[in-house]
Amino acid sequence: MKPKLKLAESKIAGGGTMALYSHDGSYSMSVDGQELMHSDACASERLMGSLGVEKIGLDTVPEILIGGLGLGFTLRSVMDAVGPDARIDVAELVPDVIAWNQTFLQDLNGALLERPGVDVFVDDVVDVIKKAKDRYHTIIVDVDNGPFAMVADTNVSLYSNTGLKRVWGALKKEGRAVFWSAKQDVAFEQRLKRVGFKVQAVPAKVHDRAKRAAYMVYIADRS
Repeated sequence: MKPKLKLAESKIAGGGTMALYSHDGSYSMSVDGQELMHSDACASERLMGSLGVEKIGLDTVPEILIGGLGLGFTLRSVMDAVGPDARIDVAELVPDVIAWNQTFLQDLNGALLERPGVDVFVDDVVDVIKKAKDRYHTIIVDVDNGPFAMVADTNVSLYSNTGLKRVWGALKKEGRAVFWSAKQDVAFEQRLKRVGFKVQAVPAKVHDRAKRAAYMVYIADRS
């Protein structure tokens, strides 16, 4: 059996360590030894991308915000579904995650960072949303562990009542937000509804061959 190789690591906010691994042609990222994402288990990330843009009209030049680059599968899914004129912002909190995509992960999804219309930058998606107003057709949030923050405590504010109101304000009329969650969160769903979103909870598999869903993707439509 081929060994699991640590390709790189980076200190993150709060003092934890994020690491990038490769194993037999696959890649994964972990924080303090706990795996966050794996290239062979990306079905939920791809689902988020397709759900996020499915209602955008063909005659529209989409403006899309993705919170969290990760291994790039959400970005790939979005790009596969929209036209070449789409403008896609990707806010990534950890600078080395961008660097790893540009180097170690170039043949996975890293090459997408060079595509026209794609702007990947170091920033907290919370701050990007605060500054945006009626800007985005779609906001896709694949940050941390969903409403259950694991990497950065500041991520909790994104899923609060105040944070969700800011998401509403950053969306265009009839816009859509999509949130990844490690599990069902009824309280989060209720917060979305209180803000005014029409909510759908979509079970998501770890990988396409999985017999049952493990995660939850929340669709929040501004109506």
